[in-house]
Amino acid sequence: MIRRSLAALLALAATPALAGSPASWSQPIAPFHIVGPVWYVGTRGLAVYAIKTDAGAILVSGPLAESAPLIERNLKSIGIAPAQLKLMLNSHAHFDHAAAFAALRRDTGARLVASAGDAPALRRGRHEADNTNGHTRFPAVPVDRIVRDGETIRLGAVGITATLTPGHTPGCTTWSMPVTERGRTLRVVFPCSITVAGNVLHGNRAYPGIVADYRRSFARMAAMPADIVLPMHPEFADVLEREARAKAGAGVGAFVDPALLGRIATEARADFDNKLRADGFSARNRLVRRNNPSQHGANGT
Repeated sequence: MIRRSLAALLALAATPALAGSPASWSQPIAPFHIVGPVWYVGTRGLAVYAIKTDAGAILVSGPLAESAPLIERNLKSIGIAPAQLKLMLNSHAHFDHAAAFAALRRDTGARLVASAGDAPALRRGRHEADNTNGHTRFPAVPVDRIVRDGETIRLGAVGITATLTPGHTPGCTTWSMPVTERGRTLRVVFPCSITVAGNVLHGNRAYPGIVADYRRSFARMAAMPADIVLPMHPEFADVLEREARAKAGAGVGAFVDPALLGRIATEARADFDNKLRADGFSARNRLVRRNNPSQHGANGT
């Protein structure tokens, strides 16, 4: 299932423009409880997670700008009033995961937390990097707090820890937290994306360390303990299918899969290696054409 999901996400990544986005990315679904204080409040195709605390709520990810009212309605339906949303945590600064932050911040007064690597893109409303898919703008938003690698953000009795897993973006951030369920402590991980998604891997002038960052992030994510994996694209971990099984009687156990994050990292690393080889071949061809213009003309390529 993970292999099929990764292939689907890679196909989606080939269409960066909002007009070409999958319909599921803005399709409403009813919010649902996952485990402990964690709820799903996103759309069918883009995950957003709400974490309830005794001092207000935390939101993980902010999808398409047009989905901000839907997210607010979903929050209200699970008992979170706009003024109770206190923190929003950035996963990564792409339009499908950060475009709603500006409206949500304006409507609720919640503070946006992001890493230093992604803060410039959030403030500009545009991810700057060498990418074959181009770039889609999103509403610029102030970053209220910069989070460091390994830092734990606290609200009330809840603490959620940032682990930097750059590559997909320079500041890609994986969040994790312990949740106690019926006396058992479960490690819940909200992984940042680790797909290539059109990123130029060879000769990326805007992000020269991209290859090394990806490799470190694959290793780091594969080593993270994770009982429950809640990614930003729900199909990556079959989140909606797991919810159906939970409702059918499996309960929280439907979401527990300690080997899942390692499988996701392994699949993503294999795809990355394939893309790296292909990108290197293309880069060599470009160099040959620049150095041998007469040969380029003779070959007609």
